[in-house]
Amino acid sequence: MTNKTILKFGPVEHAEAGDLPGWIAVEGQPTMQTAVQHTTADGKVISGTWRASPGTYHATYTDYEFVHMIAGRIIITPDGGTPVEVGPGDAFVVEADFKGTWKIIEPVTKHFVVRVG
Repeated sequence: MTNKTILKFGPVEHAEAGDLPGWIAVEGQPTMQTAVQHTTADGKVISGTWRASPGTYHATYTDYEFVHMIAGRIIITPDGGTPVEVGPGDAFVVEADFKGTWKIIEPVTKHFVVRVG
């Protein structure tokens, strides 16, 4: 019998390469890969795995995101705000109105949950 109420993520086999909408490389030549591993039936919540290489992006968010860092190190700085450094094991939230930089210091792997809209 298949369990339909619990979905365990397996290894990421297929990830979309390319920058996310609202993300612009501003330093270095960072790259990212996004694997959406689950979407709710109503399409309002997506979750999966994101990977990125060192460099800096300026990001403009339109959706709420919960993040659990698996590997790597990032310094996230809201425009006009105070930098926050996150690394393996850290969990944090980015609100839908965030604008600022993500400076990827070490290659990153993170799990994410995004509430769309």
